[in-house]
Amino acid sequence: MKLQELANRFSVPGVRFETAHGGMIRIAIETAVSTGELYLHGAHVSRFQPAGCESVLWMSEFSCFEFDKPIRGGVPICFPWFGPHPSDAKLPGHGWARLKEWDLVGCGILDDGGVSLDLRTKSTDFELSFRVEFSKSLRMVLSVALTAGAIASRRFEEALHTYLRVGDIRQVSISGLESVAYLDKVGVLAKRDASGEPIQFSQETDRVYNETIDNCVLNDPQLGRTITIRKAGSLSTVIWNPWIEKSARMPDFGDNEWTGMVCIETANVGNNFVEISPGQVHTMKTEIEVTL
Repeated sequence: MKLQELANRFSVPGVRFETAHGGMIRIAIETAVSTGELYLHGAHVSRFQPAGCESVLWMSEFSCFEFDKPIRGGVPICFPWFGPHPSDAKLPGHGWARLKEWDLVGCGILDDGGVSLDLRTKSTDFELSFRVEFSKSLRMVLSVALTAGAIASRRFEEALHTYLRVGDIRQVSISGLESVAYLDKVGVLAKRDASGEPIQFSQETDRVYNETIDNCVLNDPQLGRTITIRKAGSLSTVIWNPWIEKSARMPDFGDNEWTGMVCIETANVGNNFVEISPGQVHTMKTEIEVTL
């Protein structure tokens, strides 16, 4: 659907359709309660800023905006696998959902004056719906069903790979996972016992916390705020920062950008994969709220 067609079909106050980086269509949101952006490429949320606050999401200045590549930063949707494909390394990392052009099927005004967007896409096996609410908080709901005519159950992994902007990663802490064991993916894969302490950062960090429904709170003293990440329909939380050496190896990630971001991802990955049968719908939700 072209820009003018989108504008004609979804004429909502505070919503603008524009051609952005790489010729991609971007939806810009500007209301009294928040501003935001979403690319149809990957249904990718690239900006969220509540009124009176600094930007919440981190975006790399070196991100590729090409239709065959994912966008670096914001909230990529990982589906139907997480990380490399388990049996075919030629397939795209984190699945195909973040490379698809999603269809906008709904746009409306929320009760508090914010804006909701509803998007859809599908493959041979799955039908995906994604609802984003740009309000005082950022709310995202990913729903997965099997395509019509499916006769067998299917498994998948999923993640809302949220990149959060921080003042300095070396000063922040994350609470909420103190009592949860985790899989350490840096170097040799290893299972680690629960630390009993908030997460702090002094090196590359890539952790998968499974069997947890707990919320997380990011404390950022430099920016003078806390960010609360609530979730539902999710049993995994992923925490990631590439630190120095890995940042230098990624072409779409600036060598010095690691200090300003951290990923706290609402997910179902690894042993917490999801299996659904024909006629079932699985829904995963997350809410990101800022407190100054």
